[in-house]
Amino acid sequence: MRVSQMSRARLTRLAMAAGAAATLIMTVNAAQTQAPPAPEAPAAVAARAIPAAAPASVVLEYKMPAGRALTYQLRSEDTRVMDIQGQSMDTQTTGTSTFTFKAKGLKDKNFLLGVTIDDIAMTVTSSAQGDQSPDMSGVKGKSFDMVLSPLGSEVDVSGAEAVTFDVAGETLNISSGFKIFFPDLPGKPVKVGDTWPSSGGTEEKSNSMDIRIDLQNVNTLEGFETVDGMECARISSQVTGTITGTGNQGGADLTFSGTSKGKDVWYFAVKEGIYVKMTSESTTQMSVDVPVAGQTIPVTQTSKSEAKLTSH
Repeated sequence: MRVSQMSRARLTRLAMAAGAAATLIMTVNAAQTQAPPAPEAPAAVAARAIPAAAPASVVLEYKMPAGRALTYQLRSEDTRVMDIQGQSMDTQTTGTSTFTFKAKGLKDKNFLLGVTIDDIAMTVTSSAQGDQSPDMSGVKGKSFDMVLSPLGSEVDVSGAEAVTFDVAGETLNISSGFKIFFPDLPGKPVKVGDTWPSSGGTEEKSNSMDIRIDLQNVNTLEGFETVDGMECARISSQVTGTITGTGNQGGADLTFSGTSKGKDVWYFAVKEGIYVKMTSESTTQMSVDVPVAGQTIPVTQTSKSEAKLTSH
Protein backbone atom coordinates (compact mmCIF):
# COMPACT_ATOMS: atom_id res chain seq x y z
CA MET A 1 0.00 0.00 0.00
CA ARG A 2 1.38 3.40 -0.93
CA VAL A 3 1.56 6.18 1.65
CA SER A 4 -1.23 8.08 -0.09
CA GLN A 5 -3.54 5.09 0.23
CA MET A 6 -3.44 5.08 4.04
CA SER A 7 -5.41 8.05 5.33
CA ARG A 8 -4.13 10.38 8.01
CA ALA A 9 -7.18 9.44 10.09
CA ARG A 10 -6.18 5.79 10.13
CA LEU A 11 -2.57 6.58 10.97
CA THR A 12 -3.88 8.75 13.78
CA ARG A 13 -5.94 5.87 15.17
CA LEU A 14 -2.92 3.56 15.07
CA ALA A 15 -0.65 6.01 16.83
CA MET A 16 -3.30 6.94 19.38
CA ALA A 17 -3.82 3.32 20.36
CA ALA A 18 -0.07 2.78 20.69
CA GLY A 19 0.38 5.99 22.62
CA ALA A 20 -2.44 5.14 25.00
CA ALA A 21 -0.79 1.86 25.94
CA ALA A 22 2.62 3.50 26.41
CA THR A 23 1.13 6.25 28.56
CA LEU A 24 -0.50 3.74 30.86
CA ILE A 25 2.81 1.98 31.42
CA MET A 26 4.94 5.07 31.93
CA THR A 27 2.70 6.74 34.51
CA VAL A 28 2.71 5.19 37.95
CA ASN A 29 -0.44 3.08 37.74
CA ALA A 30 -1.90 5.63 35.34
CA ALA A 31 -5.67 5.67 35.66
CA GLN A 32 -7.13 8.16 38.06
CA THR A 33 -8.84 11.59 38.71
CA GLN A 34 -10.29 12.89 41.85
CA ALA A 35 -9.79 16.55 42.70
CA PRO A 36 -6.21 17.23 43.86
CA PRO A 37 -5.77 18.38 47.46
CA ALA A 38 -5.66 22.10 48.19
CA PRO A 39 -2.14 23.61 48.19
CA GLU A 40 -0.49 23.63 51.59
CA ALA A 41 0.69 26.81 53.21
CA PRO A 42 4.50 27.26 53.13
CA ALA A 43 4.66 26.86 56.91
CA ALA A 44 2.88 23.51 56.72
CA VAL A 45 5.20 22.26 54.00
CA ALA A 46 8.25 23.30 55.99
CA ALA A 47 6.94 21.48 59.03
CA ARG A 48 6.67 18.27 57.07
CA ALA A 49 10.14 18.25 55.48
CA ILE A 50 12.74 19.18 58.08
CA PRO A 51 16.42 18.35 57.59
CA ALA A 52 17.50 15.64 60.03
CA ALA A 53 20.95 14.72 61.35
CA ALA A 54 22.64 12.12 59.16
CA PRO A 55 23.55 8.82 60.87
CA ALA A 56 26.81 7.09 59.96
CA SER A 57 24.92 4.49 57.92
CA VAL A 58 21.44 3.00 57.71
CA VAL A 59 19.82 -0.24 56.63
CA LEU A 60 16.72 0.34 54.51
CA GLU A 61 14.14 -2.44 54.56
CA TYR A 62 10.38 -2.64 54.12
CA LYS A 63 8.48 -3.60 57.27
CA MET A 64 4.94 -4.89 56.85
CA PRO A 65 3.69 -6.56 60.05
CA ALA A 66 0.35 -8.32 59.68
CA GLY A 67 -2.51 -5.84 59.88
CA ARG A 68 -0.52 -2.77 58.78
CA ALA A 69 -2.46 -0.74 56.18
CA LEU A 70 -0.84 1.89 53.95
CA THR A 71 -2.96 4.19 51.77
CA TYR A 72 -1.40 6.11 48.87
CA GLN A 73 -2.70 8.81 46.57
CA LEU A 74 -1.25 9.17 43.07
CA ARG A 75 -1.49 12.04 40.62
CA SER A 76 -0.16 12.13 37.07
CA GLU A 77 0.00 14.48 34.08
CA ASP A 78 1.18 13.48 30.61
CA THR A 79 1.49 15.38 27.36
CA ARG A 80 2.05 13.37 24.18
CA VAL A 81 2.83 14.98 20.81
CA MET A 82 2.82 13.04 17.54
CA ASP A 83 3.78 14.08 14.01
CA ILE A 84 1.51 12.36 11.50
CA GLN A 85 2.20 13.17 7.84
CA GLY A 86 3.50 16.60 8.80
CA GLN A 87 0.65 17.43 11.16
CA SER A 88 1.29 17.76 14.88
CA MET A 89 -1.30 16.19 17.18
CA ASP A 90 -1.29 16.25 20.96
CA THR A 91 -2.95 14.27 23.74
CA GLN A 92 -3.34 15.32 27.37
CA THR A 93 -3.77 12.67 30.05
CA THR A 94 -4.41 13.51 33.70
CA GLY A 95 -5.41 11.30 36.57
CA THR A 96 -5.45 10.44 40.22
CA SER A 97 -5.97 7.25 42.19
CA THR A 98 -6.10 6.13 45.78
CA PHE A 99 -5.34 2.59 46.89
CA THR A 100 -4.57 0.71 50.08
CA PHE A 101 -2.05 -2.07 50.79
CA LYS A 102 -2.90 -4.24 53.81
CA ALA A 103 -0.37 -6.74 55.15
CA LYS A 104 -1.75 -10.27 55.50
CA GLY A 105 1.38 -11.90 56.88
CA LEU A 106 4.36 -13.66 55.33
CA LYS A 107 4.51 -15.78 52.19
CA ASP A 108 7.82 -17.60 52.37
CA LYS A 109 10.14 -14.75 53.38
CA ASN A 110 8.12 -12.06 51.60
CA PHE A 111 5.04 -9.99 52.46
CA LEU A 112 1.58 -10.99 51.26
CA LEU A 113 -0.39 -7.80 50.66
CA GLY A 114 -4.05 -7.28 49.92
CA VAL A 115 -4.53 -4.31 47.56
CA THR A 116 -7.80 -2.37 47.26
CA ILE A 117 -8.48 0.28 44.61
CA ASP A 118 -10.25 2.91 46.72
CA ASP A 119 -10.74 5.47 43.95
CA ILE A 120 -9.59 5.75 40.36
CA ALA A 121 -10.31 7.85 37.26
CA MET A 122 -8.55 9.23 34.20
CA THR A 123 -9.16 11.89 31.56
CA VAL A 124 -7.72 11.61 28.04
CA THR A 125 -8.21 14.47 25.58
CA SER A 126 -6.82 14.40 22.03
CA SER A 127 -6.65 17.22 19.51
CA ALA A 128 -7.36 14.60 16.83
CA GLN A 129 -10.10 12.53 18.45
CA GLY A 130 -11.49 14.62 21.29
CA ASP A 131 -12.40 13.12 24.64
CA GLN A 132 -11.23 9.51 24.98
CA SER A 133 -11.52 9.25 28.76
CA PRO A 134 -12.11 5.65 29.85
CA ASP A 135 -14.85 4.58 32.20
CA MET A 136 -13.00 3.45 35.32
CA SER A 137 -16.07 2.83 37.49
CA GLY A 138 -15.68 -0.94 37.09
CA VAL A 139 -12.20 -0.78 38.63
CA LYS A 140 -13.10 1.20 41.75
CA GLY A 141 -13.46 -1.06 44.76
CA LYS A 142 -11.68 -4.04 43.17
CA SER A 143 -9.11 -5.97 45.21
CA PHE A 144 -6.27 -8.40 44.55
CA ASP A 145 -3.25 -9.90 46.33
CA MET A 146 0.40 -9.24 45.58
CA VAL A 147 3.73 -10.34 47.08
CA LEU A 148 6.47 -7.84 48.02
CA SER A 149 10.00 -8.63 49.17
CA PRO A 150 11.67 -6.75 52.08
CA LEU A 151 13.91 -5.01 49.51
CA GLY A 152 11.03 -3.80 47.33
CA SER A 153 10.87 -6.43 44.61
CA GLU A 154 7.31 -7.02 43.40
CA VAL A 155 7.53 -10.82 43.46
CA ASP A 156 3.99 -11.56 42.24
CA VAL A 157 1.44 -9.09 40.87
CA SER A 158 -0.48 -11.56 38.72
CA GLY A 159 -3.69 -10.96 40.67
CA ALA A 160 -3.93 -7.45 39.21
CA GLU A 161 -4.18 -8.83 35.67
CA ALA A 162 -7.84 -9.69 36.28
CA VAL A 163 -8.71 -6.00 36.86
CA THR A 164 -9.29 -4.60 33.35
CA PHE A 165 -10.62 -1.51 31.60
CA ASP A 166 -10.92 -0.18 28.03
CA VAL A 167 -9.19 2.86 26.55
CA ALA A 168 -8.79 3.92 22.91
CA GLY A 169 -10.26 0.62 21.75
CA GLU A 170 -7.77 -1.44 23.77
CA THR A 171 -8.48 -3.67 26.77
CA LEU A 172 -5.78 -3.18 29.41
CA ASN A 173 -5.25 -4.23 33.02
CA ILE A 174 -3.82 -2.39 36.01
CA SER A 175 -0.90 -4.73 36.74
CA SER A 176 1.80 -2.71 34.94
CA GLY A 177 1.88 0.13 37.45
CA PHE A 178 1.97 -2.18 40.47
CA LYS A 179 4.92 -4.11 39.01
CA ILE A 180 7.12 -1.03 39.48
CA PHE A 181 5.39 0.82 42.32
CA PHE A 182 7.73 0.20 45.27
CA PRO A 183 11.30 1.57 44.96
CA ASP A 184 14.10 -0.99 45.24
CA LEU A 185 16.34 -0.79 48.31
CA PRO A 186 20.13 -1.39 48.33
CA GLY A 187 20.29 -4.58 50.44
CA LYS A 188 23.31 -3.29 52.39
CA PRO A 189 24.06 -0.46 54.85
CA VAL A 190 24.36 2.91 53.08
CA LYS A 191 25.49 6.40 54.08
CA VAL A 192 24.95 9.81 52.55
CA GLY A 193 26.49 9.92 49.08
CA ASP A 194 26.34 6.16 48.46
CA THR A 195 24.76 4.91 45.24
CA TRP A 196 23.25 1.62 44.13
CA PRO A 197 21.77 0.37 40.86
CA SER A 198 18.32 -1.09 40.40
CA SER A 199 16.31 -2.22 37.43
CA GLY A 200 12.77 -3.16 36.58
CA GLY A 201 10.44 -3.72 33.73
CA THR A 202 6.79 -3.95 32.87
CA GLU A 203 4.84 -5.24 29.92
CA GLU A 204 1.47 -4.10 28.63
CA LYS A 205 -0.44 -6.67 26.61
CA SER A 206 -3.75 -5.83 25.00
CA ASN A 207 -5.95 -7.43 22.37
CA SER A 208 -3.75 -6.02 19.59
CA MET A 209 -0.44 -4.86 21.10
CA ASP A 210 2.46 -5.99 23.27
CA ILE A 211 4.68 -3.18 24.60
CA ARG A 212 7.55 -3.60 27.06
CA ILE A 213 9.48 -0.98 29.01
CA ASP A 214 12.74 -1.80 30.80
CA LEU A 215 14.10 0.69 33.33
CA GLN A 216 17.58 1.20 34.78
CA ASN A 217 18.03 3.37 37.88
CA VAL A 218 21.05 4.83 39.62
CA ASN A 219 19.95 5.66 43.17
CA THR A 220 21.78 8.08 45.49
CA LEU A 221 21.17 8.59 49.21
CA GLU A 222 21.24 12.40 49.37
CA GLY A 223 20.38 12.99 53.01
CA PHE A 224 17.71 12.76 55.69
CA GLU A 225 14.55 14.76 56.35
CA THR A 226 11.70 14.53 58.84
CA VAL A 227 8.45 14.03 56.95
CA ASP A 228 5.14 13.73 58.81
CA GLY A 229 7.05 13.03 62.01
CA MET A 230 9.12 10.21 60.49
CA GLU A 231 12.87 10.38 59.87
CA CYS A 232 13.21 9.63 56.17
CA ALA A 233 16.06 8.91 53.80
CA ARG A 234 15.86 11.21 50.76
CA ILE A 235 16.93 9.36 47.63
CA SER A 236 17.26 10.60 44.06
CA SER A 237 17.15 8.22 41.12
CA GLN A 238 18.41 8.89 37.62
CA VAL A 239 16.20 6.76 35.39
CA THR A 240 16.74 5.57 31.82
CA GLY A 241 14.49 3.25 29.90
CA THR A 242 14.00 1.43 26.60
CA ILE A 243 10.70 0.72 24.87
CA THR A 244 10.06 -2.15 22.49
CA GLY A 245 6.92 -3.70 21.12
CA THR A 246 4.79 -4.95 18.28
CA GLY A 247 1.14 -4.81 17.38
CA ASN A 248 -1.49 -4.97 14.69
CA GLN A 249 -4.33 -2.55 14.11
CA GLY A 250 -6.84 -3.04 11.31
CA GLY A 251 -4.49 -5.41 9.49
CA ALA A 252 -1.51 -3.03 9.72
CA ASP A 253 1.55 -4.33 11.58
CA LEU A 254 3.17 -1.91 14.03
CA THR A 255 6.61 -1.80 15.63
CA PHE A 256 7.38 0.37 18.65
CA SER A 257 10.81 1.53 19.81
CA GLY A 258 12.09 4.33 21.97
CA THR A 259 13.95 5.60 25.00
CA SER A 260 13.06 7.49 28.15
CA LYS A 261 15.01 9.58 30.63
CA GLY A 262 13.96 11.09 33.92
CA LYS A 263 14.51 11.68 37.61
CA ASP A 264 12.70 10.44 40.72
CA VAL A 265 13.04 11.83 44.24
CA TRP A 266 11.65 9.60 46.96
CA TYR A 267 11.49 9.32 50.72
CA PHE A 268 11.71 6.20 52.87
CA ALA A 269 10.98 6.15 56.63
CA VAL A 270 14.01 4.40 58.10
CA LYS A 271 12.63 3.20 61.46
CA GLU A 272 9.11 2.41 60.23
CA GLY A 273 10.24 0.72 57.00
CA ILE A 274 7.66 2.62 54.93
CA TYR A 275 7.79 4.16 51.46
CA VAL A 276 6.50 7.70 52.10
CA LYS A 277 6.38 9.67 48.85
CA MET A 278 7.88 10.24 45.40
CA THR A 279 7.93 12.89 42.69
CA SER A 280 8.88 11.91 39.16
CA GLU A 281 9.52 13.66 35.84
CA SER A 282 10.46 12.00 32.55
CA THR A 283 10.66 12.51 28.80
CA THR A 284 10.07 9.69 26.34
CA GLN A 285 10.99 9.62 22.64
CA MET A 286 9.23 6.83 20.75
CA SER A 287 8.72 5.80 17.13
CA VAL A 288 5.74 3.88 15.78
CA ASP A 289 6.69 2.20 12.49
CA VAL A 290 3.87 1.32 10.08
CA PRO A 291 5.60 -0.64 7.28
CA VAL A 292 2.48 -1.08 5.14
CA ALA A 293 2.21 2.71 4.88
CA GLY A 294 5.93 3.37 4.66
CA GLN A 295 5.49 5.63 7.69
CA THR A 296 7.36 6.23 10.94
CA ILE A 297 5.38 8.27 13.45
CA PRO A 298 7.56 10.10 16.01
CA VAL A 299 6.06 10.49 19.49
CA THR A 300 7.35 12.71 22.31
CA GLN A 301 5.86 12.35 25.77
CA THR A 302 6.56 14.39 28.90
CA SER A 303 5.29 13.04 32.22
CA LYS A 304 4.99 14.25 35.79
CA SER A 305 3.69 12.11 38.63
CA GLU A 306 3.47 12.08 42.39
CA ALA A 307 2.83 9.30 44.90
CA LYS A 308 2.12 10.14 48.52
CA LEU A 309 1.36 8.15 51.66
CA THR A 310 -1.86 9.54 53.16
CA SER A 311 -2.57 7.02 55.94
CA HIS A 312 -0.52 4.48 57.86
